[in-house]
Amino acid sequence: MPTAIAVTSPDLVLPPHDRQTPPAVVQPLDTLESSLLGMHALIEQHGYVISLYPASVSDAVTQRLRTVRSVLESDRIALLGIDLPPLGVALLAQQLRQLSVCDFSPGVLASAARLLAHYIYAGALLGSVAKLDQVPVSLKSHAKSWVPGAQFAVLANPRPQLVRVGQEELAGPEFGTRLLAAAGQAPSDWVTATLAPAWRVQGVETVPLPEESARWWGTGKLVEFAAGLYDVSVLYQLVSSVRREQCHWCGLELIGDRCGFCAAPLPPPSSQPSSSQPQPSSQPSPSRSLSAPPSSSELPAAAVRAASSVRALPPGAT
Repeated sequence: MPTAIAVTSPDLVLPPHDRQTPPAVVQPLDTLESSLLGMHALIEQHGYVISLYPASVSDAVTQRLRTVRSVLESDRIALLGIDLPPLGVALLAQQLRQLSVCDFSPGVLASAARLLAHYIYAGALLGSVAKLDQVPVSLKSHAKSWVPGAQFAVLANPRPQLVRVGQEELAGPEFGTRLLAAAGQAPSDWVTATLAPAWRVQGVETVPLPEESARWWGTGKLVEFAAGLYDVSVLYQLVSSVRREQCHWCGLELIGDRCGFCAAPLPPPSSQPSSSQPQPSSQPSPSRSLSAPPSSSELPAAAVRAASSVRALPPGAT
């Protein structure tokens, strides 16, 4: 069975792209007892669980997740706080669900969350930024938010940006993406009619607005959006291009500089034991490190070009 991907609420579970994409599960549940029983069942069935939660979620949610892992005394539960808006977290969870049917180990899949988050463009169209505290807002923008009819386009990831609609443009991705749009109390077609063509997205899907979004953005009058890679072949090549290491603490494979399961950092290169054994043939070459995130136009562009000529699923997919 593929590694289970969990999110903190049902509205963070996006519809699957195809029959091969496994569903996500919700953790924690309403009570501690049900959360314990549910998580234990997931470990028994899937072996490992990767639990994603927005970094802004309430302390009660994170405390219950930590309690569940502590009571079960399990090292097979990865708790990953993601610094993305709610719809961005939902998109990341969907990408990990797609990759869970490939031949990646649980450790690589968990640590891939940080890599994939670099390539998610998450933002919102807001009628007011007066209560927005997740993205830097100037005093001038605060003042303009009181003008009737004012609209602001805000990008929270990968680089914060705030512009007045009709006066400036948001910096978009330099690679092919699919755009998700979720409207709140003040629906608008700006995201689908203006932003999507400007970003040259390869598809637009309308989804329900996550309940947490209004609190995250400081207003219920919004249209949240998130654009990211969607082809499993491209996602696979992106993750495969990063050099794999072994966690010195728990022994799991990882990419980047920190284990997704035990959170142990990768030792400095000078302290890592040398090995003369060659890399397994399944490892891609050349490989690269994740200590410094790659540029936004480098890895995805290469992966898109490679995937355009081969449309089959990557090795290990079923």
